[in-house]
Parts: sequence; structure tokens; C-alpha cells
Amino acid sequence: MASGDDEDCSQLKGVVFITLPPPDNPSLGKTITAFTLSNQPHQSPPLPPSAPQSAPPSHLPITLPHARRSLFGHPRRRISLTLMGIALFAILTFCSLQSPQSLLKLTSPGSLNELDQDDKDDDKKPNSFIFPLYPKMGSGEMSKSRDREVKLGKFTMIGSKSAVLPVDDGGLPIKVVTSSSAVLPINGGTFLDGLYYTQIHVGSPPKPYFLDIDTGSDLTWIQCDAPCISCSKGAHPYYKPTRGNLLSSKDSFCFDFKHTSKSGSCESCTQCDYEIEYADHSSSLGVLSRDEIRLVNINNTSIDSKIIIGCAYDQQGMLLNSLTKTDGILGLSRAKVSLPSQLAKQGVIDNVIGHCLTSESIGGGYMFLGVDFVPQVKMSWVPMLNDASMNYLAEVSRVTYGSKQLGLHHQKKGNGQIIFDSGSSYTYFTKQAYYDLTTMLKDISLDGFIEDDSDTTLPICWRFKTPLRSIKDVSKFFKPLNLEFGRKWWSISTNLRIPPEGYLVISNKGNVCLGILDGSDLLDGSHIVLGDISMRGNLVVYDNVKHKIGWMRSECVNPKQSNMYLPSL
Repeated sequence: MASGDDEDCSQLKGVVFITLPPPDNPSLGKTITAFTLSNQPHQSPPLPPSAPQSAPPSHLPITLPHARRSLFGHPRRRISLTLMGIALFAILTFCSLQSPQSLLKLTSPGSLNELDQDDKDDDKKPNSFIFPLYPKMGSGEMSKSRDREVKLGKFTMIGSKSAVLPVDDGGLPIKVVTSSSAVLPINGGTFLDGLYYTQIHVGSPPKPYFLDIDTGSDLTWIQCDAPCISCSKGAHPYYKPTRGNLLSSKDSFCFDFKHTSKSGSCESCTQCDYEIEYADHSSSLGVLSRDEIRLVNINNTSIDSKIIIGCAYDQQGMLLNSLTKTDGILGLSRAKVSLPSQLAKQGVIDNVIGHCLTSESIGGGYMFLGVDFVPQVKMSWVPMLNDASMNYLAEVSRVTYGSKQLGLHHQKKGNGQIIFDSGSSYTYFTKQAYYDLTTMLKDISLDGFIEDDSDTTLPICWRFKTPLRSIKDVSKFFKPLNLEFGRKWWSISTNLRIPPEGYLVISNKGNVCLGILDGSDLLDGSHIVLGDISMRGNLVVYDNVKHKIGWMRSECVNPKQSNMYLPSL
């Protein structure tokens, strides 16, 4: 068809078929049948316009029912009907393919509204965003030990008057009164502390900030010039929200949280204050702000969305060491205040997040928000437990080192629980599992490894015959760890295999160290915390819509959309 056929089809009002008389009986004359198309339901087709005909008028069917009777009354006409039906179907199909509007003209007004609504819904379809991840240089490069951060930071509102920040003329806090008590560049260095960060843009105009990705933390916060009481000099100037961005204590968000938290409410408070306590005894104190965050979609279009973030003016503990390289924390937990939860509530994304950390010690990886980068094949999935902590929690039935089983808890029998925490440098075992593992690893001395107490990089380090440069040099002497999920007599277990590269690190002294630590003092001592070191070489997905956690082996170099995803082997 010509280029203008698309427009012609969209103007289609009816079809007229002219059947010539058979050669052996020309006296029958021509038969003209008209089909009129209408978008008004339950109405008889209008009569076709009159036109001069060369055939005798007695043989001309002028209504559709009469035309059907004359067509079906003769064998040849039954064949003609079949051919005409096929032709009509082909014409309508071609028109609908060439012009979407032509299909709408064949529908009722109600159906038209539904289709229009579908188009609007498509415009509002949740997006997906991808972020580059960068590994942080460990302090072991400059000192004798590395940071052993484990965050799991829970967000709480402050309701006591003594913790409120006075403000100057309704602006930013000036002093504190407290009680006495999407493929992206990758870089890195030789020695890492197990933490990863990404870049986001906040404010208007948007400014860049480096934030640690943390699936164990609720609130996203940035070190803030409020002024800053206790801050580390980060990668960028301190965040400074405008006066109108600070949340009032009467803000619905602040009101809801204060009345559902243990801290209660503060009638005299003029702003919305918060405090976060982390599992490694670090803390962050600040005030909440509602500000714009700029996200770049997978089609390179930017989307601005207002979210609640923390203006953090007082940090304590290991955070001060970590924040010499970054500006704050990107909270990715299941909590209502987390970044993915806020964006999902606004309809910006589906509440699905994922991260992929390269297995190479100098690599980075990527993180995504939304469902478009979730592979449809090769993934292993386990149920996500519903827990008040809002951590990404799953049930583990057995842990083995090689073929030997480790105890999950020295006082309890049965299954244990594991937290997936991208904010933890290393992996933490329960006391019993840690004791069993270290006991089994004593056999490594038979292969020439000698425990080196002078190396304080991590609690247990071994010296080999020659200084080591890579885990690959000694991985053959160690066995993989295997975590089993859902192991029951009527079902097949799901396994997460952690190779030696997933729990060993090389120290500055050229020793090999155990990157699994004793978690007796972590939470109640009954959980395994899976940190960054053990999630390297895996794409890990947290699906808060279907309440499941999944993983698959991946090189974490080239993210692709799920309908094009080819997993790395």
C-alpha cells in the first residue's frame, strides 16, 4: 500500500462487495452487498446511499439481511461469502496494524475510554534506574587494621524536648542541646574494606553526593551543614537544605512516625528530629528534610522526585572513619522511610531493588531500583521473612564447610535466620557456627599456613610460604561454604554457594585472613549476617512486591534488561 494508506484505513466507514453474475447465467445481474461499520452498539446498519446500477433492480439486495439470504442461497455465492469474509478480515487486520486509531474506530465509546486509560497507565508505568557501584579503599592501606562496619541502622524519631535543635528565625539548627546520656564506569583500589557506594543527585539545582549502599538501613541521610557538630570531611561539600525543606513536627510524615515509635511525641518541637543507632555502635543524629532527588532512567531521561532524607549533623563511631570517602548512607531496607519504599509509594518504581558486586577485588558493580533488570531465568529464590526489623531476612536450614556441617545455634535446634546486609563489610556467623568453622580451619596448617597473631587486619590471619597477592593463589587449599534454604523432606533445598573468594581477604602483609567474624554480640547473637564480601560475584535481588530474595552468579559488569538478559557463567 502507499504511504497514505494508513490514513485511508483510519477513515474506513464501510465495505462494498460487487459480485459479478456467473458466465453461464448473465441474466442474474450483479449483486452489491454493503457492510457499514459503526461505533454505536446495538444499532442496525444504515442503508447504503443509492446509486445508478446497470443490473436489473429486482436483483439488487438493499438491506444487509436480504443480502445474506441471497448470498447463502447459491453454492457459488457461499464460496464468494467465504472469500469476502477472508478479504474483510485481511483489510481490517492490515488497517489495525498500520494505524492504531483504526482499531479504536471499531469499538464502542466505553471501550475507547478504557483503551485511552490504558495508554495513560502506560505513561505512568514504573521506571527502573541503575547506578554504578564503587568499592571503598580500606583503612588497612594506611593502618594495621580494617574497618569492620556492620550497620543495620534502625530509624527512630526523637520525642524528648532535650534532644530538639533550636532554630534561628525558623531556619536551620545553629546548635544542639542533648542529654548527657544503569554500562557504567567502575573503579577501585587494591585493598578494600568491603563497602560499596554510589552517586546520587539531591537538591535544586541537583548536587552530587557519594552514599554507602545499605540494605540494612532505613533512612537515607547526608552529612549536613546545620552547622555540623561532629562530621567527617566527605567527598563533597556538606548538604544544606533550604529553610522550606525542613520537615515541621506537624508534618504528616513526622506525626505518624512519632506516634508509632517508642519515643512518643513532642508538642513543643518545631522540626522533625531523628536518631539512628547502628549495630557496630555508630550513630547519626539529625533533622528530616524533604528535597528533590534526580534519577536517570534507563532511556537516559531524568526524573525528579521529592523524598524525605536526613540532614545529619552529628555522627559518632566508625562512621566518622568511613565518611572520609563518602557523604552519607543510602537506606535501602523494607522500612517505610527507605528510598525504594518512598519511590514505590509515589509510583516511580516497583519496590524491587538489586545489587551486583564484582568478584574481582578491584571491581565495583552496579545497583538498580525497579523490576526491569531482574533476570527471568537462572535465579534462585527463597521467601522473604516478615520481621519487625524490616531487614531482608530469610530462613537458613543448614550451613556446611565442604561436607562438614556447622552448628547454627548452640542453644537452639532447627533452622536459623540470615540477614542480607550490603552495609556490612564482612559476614558474621552465630557463635556456634563461627566456633565450628574456625576449628575446622585449623587443618589448614597441614598445607603450610601458620596463624600470624601480629597481623591485626582481621581476627584470624595466616602466613603462607611466600607473601600472597591474590586469593586465587591459595583458594585451592580452602573449601566452599554452602548455605541451604528450605531443606525439608518433601522439597528440594535452594543453595547459596560461597567460594573461598567469598570469605577470604589478602592483608597488606601478604597474609590470607578470614573474612567471617563472630556475631555473638550482633543483634541477639542468633542471626547470620551476610555481608558484602560474601555477596561478591552474585546478583542479589530483593523483591518487596512478591516478598522474596533471589540470587545468581554473575560477573556484574554489563547489566541488561530482563527480556534481553543473558547470565554470565
